[in-house]
Amino acid sequence: MIHNGLIMNKSKAKIRIEELNELINYHNYLYYVKNQPEISDYEFDQLMRELQELEKTRPEYALPDSPTQRVGSDLTNKFLSIPHLVPMQSLSNAYSFKELDDFLQRVHKGLGTSALKYVVEQKIDGVSINLLYENGVLKQALTRGDGTVGDDITQNAKTIRDIPLSIKYKKRIEVRGEIYLSRNEFTKLNEQRQKAGNEPFANPRNAAAGSIKLKYSKDTAERHLNALLYGIGFTEENEFSSHYEILQFLKNKGFKTNLNIKKCKSLEEIKSFCNEWEPKRFDLPFDIDGMVIKVDLLDFQKRLGSTAKSPRWAIAYKFKAEEAITKLNKIEFQVGRTGAITPVARLTPIRVAGSIVSNATLHNEDEIKRLQLKIGDYVKLVKSGDIIPKIIEVLPEKRDGSEKDFEMIKKCPVCHTKLVRKEDEAIWRCPNISCPAQIKRTLEHFASRDAMDIEGLGTSVIAFLVDKNFIKDFADLYKFDYVILKSYEGFEEKSVQNLRNAIEESKSIPFSKVLYAIGIRYVGVKTARILAEYFTSIKNLRKATVEELTDVPEIGEKIAQSIVEYFNNEKNAKLIDELQALGLQFQIKREEKKEKKLDGLKFVITGTLPNYSRNELKELIILNGGEILSAISKNVNYLVLGENPGSKLEKAKKIGTIKIISEAEVLEMMKS
Repeated sequence: MIHNGLIMNKSKAKIRIEELNELINYHNYLYYVKNQPEISDYEFDQLMRELQELEKTRPEYALPDSPTQRVGSDLTNKFLSIPHLVPMQSLSNAYSFKELDDFLQRVHKGLGTSALKYVVEQKIDGVSINLLYENGVLKQALTRGDGTVGDDITQNAKTIRDIPLSIKYKKRIEVRGEIYLSRNEFTKLNEQRQKAGNEPFANPRNAAAGSIKLKYSKDTAERHLNALLYGIGFTEENEFSSHYEILQFLKNKGFKTNLNIKKCKSLEEIKSFCNEWEPKRFDLPFDIDGMVIKVDLLDFQKRLGSTAKSPRWAIAYKFKAEEAITKLNKIEFQVGRTGAITPVARLTPIRVAGSIVSNATLHNEDEIKRLQLKIGDYVKLVKSGDIIPKIIEVLPEKRDGSEKDFEMIKKCPVCHTKLVRKEDEAIWRCPNISCPAQIKRTLEHFASRDAMDIEGLGTSVIAFLVDKNFIKDFADLYKFDYVILKSYEGFEEKSVQNLRNAIEESKSIPFSKVLYAIGIRYVGVKTARILAEYFTSIKNLRKATVEELTDVPEIGEKIAQSIVEYFNNEKNAKLIDELQALGLQFQIKREEKKEKKLDGLKFVITGTLPNYSRNELKELIILNGGEILSAISKNVNYLVLGENPGSKLEKAKKIGTIKIISEAEVLEMMKS
C-alpha cells in the first residue's frame, strides 16, 4: 500500500486510521460545537480523503463509528433534539475545476446522458437550518445537528426577520437554508464584545452559530441575524419538478432567496459563473466561500441518490484562499488538553480576506521542517477557507542573513516537563497531567456546551481560577467558594452568582454527558451515549473488561483499551469517586428511561429505506430508547420495512406477532 510516496504496512495503516479518526472527530467538535475551527475546510477534506482511502485499502481496520460515515454534528444538551423528516446531508467539496469536471463526469455516467441543466448559486458561509411549516404556520426550526436529528431552536429562529412565521401554503413542508451574520453586524458585535472584555468571534459564521443557540431568544434578536433559503426537505406531495422551480416557489412564498443564481449547461458555463464571483465575493454584505452546483431536475437527483454523507447530485466548488506576504517574527508554543504541543507563528500583522492576521498555526515540528522555515523569514500566507491563517510557502530570496534556524523545544513551555514523542506520531506531548495548561484545556472541555454546559465558565475565567491555584481538577469546581471572586476586578456580584448557579445546575446533567465531559481519550459524544445506555452506571462501566467493552456495538478495541486504562489510573478513579460524592450523575435515572418513546421495544430493519440509511435509523431508534436486533425472532416487536426486504419479511409474517411498519411510521412513534 502506497501512502504519501511510501509503502505503508498493515501496522502503520491501522495506527494511521486510528489517528485520523481521533483527529477528524476533534476538528468536527471544534467546527460544529465550539465554533472555533483550527484548520480550513480544504485541510479537513484532505484528512477525510486520506481516511477514506485507507479504509478502502484496509477495510478490516475501519472503525464502526468512523467519521467517513457521518456528517458533522452541532448537537448540544441545551436544546431538545428532534428528527428531521428527511435527513440533512453535507455537500462534497471540489477545490479545482478538474475536481468539478470529475463530478460532472460522474453525474453523466450515472444518468447515461450529458444533456443536463445545472443550477449554480453562491455558497453562503453560515449555519444550516431546517424550517417545518404545517397548515401555513412555522411549527419548528432545527439545526442540521448530525444530519438525522437537529437541535430545536424554534424560538430563536422566530427572531430572524427573513424567516416568515406563516406562509400561504397549507401542506406540510420542510424549508432549508442558511443563517448568517452580515459583515457590518459582525464588526459591531465584535466591537461590543471587546469593550465588554470578551473574546471576539473569529468570523461571521462562528458568530452566527453561537448566536442562534443563545439561551434566551431576546439575546438572539439583538444579534440581527439573517437567513437565505435555498431548498426543501420533506413535502407531502411531489409537486416540484426542478430545483429552479423550488427556488421560485420559495421566493413567491415570501422567503428571502439568493438572487445570484444561474442555470448552466456545461463545465465552461459553470466555470465562467464561478470565476465571475470569486473576485467579487468580498463586495457582498455576507460571506461566501464558494459556489454550489446542483443537478436541476429532481427526477435526476433521485436517480443519482446519495452516499452515507453527501448527495451525488450536488457539489460545492470552494474558492481559492486569498494570499498575502508578511514576516515571521517568532514561534511560540501552545499546550492542548492531551498535552499536544502546537507551534504558532507570530507574524507582522497584515490584512487578508477582509481581516487582520497576526498568528498562524504551524501544526507540528515536521511541518516547519517541510517548509524549511527560519525565524525572520518572509512567508506567503493564506487564510484558508477565509477562516484559518496558514503559511504555505517560505520566500528564501528575501533572506538577508539575520534569520535564525528553528529548534523544537525540549520542555513544556508551561510546566517545564521534558516532552515526549511516540513512534509513528508527529506530535510532541507534555506527559505531565498536572500541567496547568492541560488542566485549563481539560476544564474547558469539561465545561463546554455538549459536556457539562457550565455557562460563564469560559476560557478567561478558567485561566484565572487555575493561575490563582483555586482550581486543579473537576472536583475543585464544585468545592470552591466563589464568593472569593467578588474581591477581584472584573467579577461582579451578579456574574459570580450566575456562575455558582450554573455549576450547581450542572449536577443534573445526565450520565452520558458527564461521561463525555471527564475526557476519556477516544470517547466522544456518541460513544459516551452508547456506553451510558449499555452499562447504565459508572459502577458497571468501571468493572468492564476490554472483551466486555468490545462486545458493545460500535466500541472497538482501541476505545475499549483507553477506557480500561483510564479507570485503572488511581488518580482518575479517586476523581470519579469524589465527583460522585459531590452529586454528579453517574447512572441513568429511571425517569430518563421513562421519557424515551421506544423504551423496551425491539426493532429489525430490512431493505432500502426512502430517506435514511439503516445506520442512521438505527442510531435514531437507539437514541429514543429502542433496541436493534440483527435477526428475526419472537423477541422482535417491529420490522421496519424498506424496498427489496429479502427473507426477513417472510420470517416475520410466519411468526405473526411482529408488527411490520414503514420508516415514516417509526419516525412518527418517536414524536408521539
